[in-house]
Amino acid sequence: MIRHIRLLPAGLLCLLALPALAERADRNQPVNLEADRATADDARKVHVFEGRVILTQGTLVIRTDKLVVTQDAEGFQKGVATGGADGLARFRQKREGRDEYIEGEAERIEYDAKTEKSEFFDRAKVRSGTDEVRGRYVIYDAKSETYQVNNGHGASPASSAAKQPAVPERVHAVIHPKHKEEDAPPAPGPAPGPAN
Repeated sequence: MIRHIRLLPAGLLCLLALPALAERADRNQPVNLEADRATADDARKVHVFEGRVILTQGTLVIRTDKLVVTQDAEGFQKGVATGGADGLARFRQKREGRDEYIEGEAERIEYDAKTEKSEFFDRAKVRSGTDEVRGRYVIYDAKSETYQVNNGHGASPASSAAKQPAVPERVHAVIHPKHKEEDAPPAPGPAPGPAN
C-alpha cells in the first residue's frame, strides 16, 4: 500500500526536505571523496568509488561502501550509494537557515539531479530534526515537495522476494508539532509584590 502525502507548510514542511531545504551554500562547495578504490570511465561518464566511501560537500556528508556517479549528455548527475559496514548507506546535511540536520539511511540511496528525486530502498529512514519517517521504500520529490512511503510487496523494485514479508509491514512516522513564536506561552514576569 502506498502512502502519498502532500507536505503542508504549517506542519510537515520540514519533514524530508532533502535537497529543497538543504544548506544552499553546499552547492557551491567542492566535492571531496575518500575511498579505498576508485575507477573512472570518462568516455561513459561513470565514476565508481568503493570501500569506506566518504563524500563531503559543505555540510553534506555521505558514508557508504560503494558510490556510483553517472552523468548524462546534458550534464546532470545521478548517484547510487549502497551498503556500508552494517549494510546501510547514510547521509547528513544541514538545513537552510536552521541549526538542524536532515539525516537518512537505507541499503541503497539514489539521487537524480535532473528530476530532483531521492529514493531510499530497504530499511529506509529519514529524519529532519525530531521528525522521522521509516519504511521499506521512501521517495522524495524536491520539486513538488511530496514524498511517498511504501512497505508492501513491490516496494523496492530491486528487492528479492526473500526480503518481502508475507504480511506487509506498516509505514511509521513521528511528526512533532511545530509551534510559532506567537503561539508560545508568555515568558513569566516578576512575581507580584504584596498589595499596599
